[in-house]
Amino acid sequence: MSIKFPPISSKAPVMLHGADYNPEQWFRYPEVLQEDLRLMKLAGCNVMSVGIFSWVSLEPEEGVFTFGWLDQLLDSFALNGIYAFLATPSGARPAWMSERYPEVLRVERNRVRNLHGVRHNHCYTSPVYREKTAILNGKLAERYAHHPAVIGWHISNEFGGDCHCDLCQAEFRGWLKNKYNDSLDELNHAWWATFWSHTYTSWEQVESPAPHGENQVHGLNLDWRRFVSERTINFCQHEIDSVRSFNPELPVTTNMHNIDGIDYRKLAEILDVISWDAYPEWGYTDDGDNARLAAWTAMHHDLFRTLKQKPFLLMESTPSLTNWQSVSKLKRPGMHMLSSIQAVAHGSDSVQYFQWRKSRGSSEKFHGAVVDHSGHQETRVFKDVAEVGKTLAGLSEVVGTSTPVQTAIIYDWDNRWAIKDAQGIRNSGLHYEETVLQHYRALWEQGIAVDMIGIEDDLSAYKLVIAPMLYLISEENGKRIEKYVEQGGTFLATYWSGVVGETDLCHLGGFPGPLRRTLGIWAEETEGLHSRDLNGLVMKDGNALKLTGDYDAHEIAELIHLEGAEALAHYRSDFYAGRPALTMNRLGEGRAYHLATRVKDTSFYVELYSEITRKAGIRRTLDTSLPTGVTVQLRTDGEHDYLFVQNFSDMEQVVELDDKDYSVLRTGTKAPHVLNLPVNGLVMLKRKH
Repeated sequence: MSIKFPPISSKAPVMLHGADYNPEQWFRYPEVLQEDLRLMKLAGCNVMSVGIFSWVSLEPEEGVFTFGWLDQLLDSFALNGIYAFLATPSGARPAWMSERYPEVLRVERNRVRNLHGVRHNHCYTSPVYREKTAILNGKLAERYAHHPAVIGWHISNEFGGDCHCDLCQAEFRGWLKNKYNDSLDELNHAWWATFWSHTYTSWEQVESPAPHGENQVHGLNLDWRRFVSERTINFCQHEIDSVRSFNPELPVTTNMHNIDGIDYRKLAEILDVISWDAYPEWGYTDDGDNARLAAWTAMHHDLFRTLKQKPFLLMESTPSLTNWQSVSKLKRPGMHMLSSIQAVAHGSDSVQYFQWRKSRGSSEKFHGAVVDHSGHQETRVFKDVAEVGKTLAGLSEVVGTSTPVQTAIIYDWDNRWAIKDAQGIRNSGLHYEETVLQHYRALWEQGIAVDMIGIEDDLSAYKLVIAPMLYLISEENGKRIEKYVEQGGTFLATYWSGVVGETDLCHLGGFPGPLRRTLGIWAEETEGLHSRDLNGLVMKDGNALKLTGDYDAHEIAELIHLEGAEALAHYRSDFYAGRPALTMNRLGEGRAYHLATRVKDTSFYVELYSEITRKAGIRRTLDTSLPTGVTVQLRTDGEHDYLFVQNFSDMEQVVELDDKDYSVLRTGTKAPHVLNLPVNGLVMLKRKH
């Protein structure tokens, strides 16, 4: 049985390799384009993203359009076997528009309208801005939607930010009226507006959160984030509508990067292809733990793959360093190949960069690029990129393959927003993302594939569902999880779960609210611990998981009572020493675990999930023990499996394969039973599915 998706474009059924290209920066240097074409082919690049910030070069004054340079560029691409993602240039508008139509300028939280400048400094509600983007986008689509070099639409660039102008305030009120059935009583109750006498008596009193106004009503804060997300998605849809009709077969994507601001699960619904921009700080981490950073990056690759449950695009990465991180470290030898193939291993059908050629001036003149200011191919970075291009050219059979997954982590935007707004317990840092990573990394270390799903997604597809800090959950979704466990699923939740409902009001009747019956516990109190405080989790003798050990715990501790669950571990110290710290509840055909404290030791999570996944019947990619910092990811077409063994441990490692027959992917030669992985090393394997 084939488990394979069609390529992003039938024109290019290969791994895509390329970069953001800004030829308009080089109009005064006509020799650069010809040299760039030569270098692109030398580096094994077959796709470029063009036009991203080209508005003023396409429309230098209102109603005057200059497409000649883009005609020449795309025609040259077609003649040289290079494809293009053609961008709509709405990410940065020309100065003439700001001067003539001030309403397009964004208003900040302090209610001050911005001056012209930077990027994404515009109002998504502005009728003028929407009209101007539709006009230019339509002309681009009319001219290029069937161009042989164009393989997809790159809608704008890294959408993000919010606007607080009068136009957006009016849209927000309309959005709230629709959400709360035109009832101020419903809104006041949902936001608990009687707090501090903040009850609204007219719709005109409702405003977005402001630093010098209302910012303590959590329901308002949460709804504003939802509104901004939906308004941004609405604008993206507006842009898609302005180009789609000219060639409905041309796929659309937008490069995602601002994790905090937009519910990407909802944005994914209007896109054909998911793409994202990854900029991990390879070579520099505060804790010196490169494997942790690799797991963090892998988790986000999996998040974007899961959005549409099919291959995605790595639209931007850096071939060397960035210009905006606190310390700009160079990639060490082997790291560019390893990090590029990591994206492929987790489901990407491309490796693309920002940028192709370094800018000569302005803020990104020192951001990494394939072509340095030296302008030639005799650089370490160019050679690294060319080597990746050569490798990707040999991976065409992997294009479109899927990722079989039996384990999921719930990672929801509403929950994330609400946790970040919560006041109490530990205002110095609840560390939601770090908590998610602790659980993800333990699976990643064992080569167990993970989907990063939303609370509304189908749970029945998974043998194990993990919900770290599921603070916000509705009664309905609590029932869905309960049913999932009753029907044989395995579920794990942690401290600070089941606290509030969908409008950020606390559940009444005891935490963890709608998860209480599923987990078989009552969480009476939750304590935040100072950074200097330390407790511990001690496994009980003869526990159901047959685990042993005493592990340090910190930051958060929940005091729970058993209501049907059994204790697998208890606290080590303080007045709650001996009370349950890890529990298991049998419910119907399934099991639900609850971890009441944040354990420091990575080894604890590895051991915990090793046993939980074994009991749940979850397969590892390789049936072997992996050294710390080494992981294995799998893609399959249903006939063959493609395995990517990657070493992020900062030291040489040895991996012993299981007893299946493996070949080296690119050569077809028989793989040795023992793999020797150098620092930043990887091996790509193939086996029968």
